[in-house]
Amino acid sequence: MGILDLANPIRFLSLSARLLPWLAGLTALTLAVGLALAFRAPADYQQGETVKIMYIHVPFAWLAMFGYTMMAASSLGILVWRHPLADVAHKAAAPIGATFAALCLITGSLWGRPMWGTYWVWDARLTSMLVLLLLYLGLMALRSAIEDPNRAGRAAAILTLVGFINVPIVKFSVDWWNTLHQPASVFRMGGPTIEASLLWPLLICAFGFTLLFVTLHMLGMRTEILRRRVQALEARAAAEAMA
Repeated sequence: MGILDLANPIRFLSLSARLLPWLAGLTALTLAVGLALAFRAPADYQQGETVKIMYIHVPFAWLAMFGYTMMAASSLGILVWRHPLADVAHKAAAPIGATFAALCLITGSLWGRPMWGTYWVWDARLTSMLVLLLLYLGLMALRSAIEDPNRAGRAAAILTLVGFINVPIVKFSVDWWNTLHQPASVFRMGGPTIEASLLWPLLICAFGFTLLFVTLHMLGMRTEILRRRVQALEARAAAEAMA
């Protein structure tokens, strides 16, 4: 089966039904291992036990950006290639990405309080992440405000591509501006600066939360496809009743 075959909603539903139990099991196992290693990881010599917020905060931040990047790719599918599942993927990703962005801000505030003495500062990284959350919420509100699904999908796709400029700002804000937020310490030119006993639990947690994102996204896509099917059947039944 080629990748284009997955554009068929029936084939997608069939494949996802087979994959979801395995994905859910692998997600649970990976997160259990990652979080167990995180609890056993040594405390930081400066931050103490509060450093362990990192094991959920950092994956939340990565996945907030990943989700929006996925939506930008789906937007190209909507506007350029008119991919049958692009609009479904875009719509399903928005609430998941918004949740991860919100969790990133909440856990970051909890981490910032003992480190910076405050829950919030108008730091470049924090502010750009807040903008990312507002973009997610705005996209969901835009879809809800437009009744025609096709117009709503196209409008959301255009706004997504315009707002994508914020994703590299979130990523590189700590390099472009002098901020309170620490610079990149995992994905950087010179390699990670985190000690291995802290780095490996972080990477496993990140992989586990990524699997969680994929699992939730697949569930969301299935739900949206089935919802649209029900709407089509209801519309057909109403049209037949009026004929």
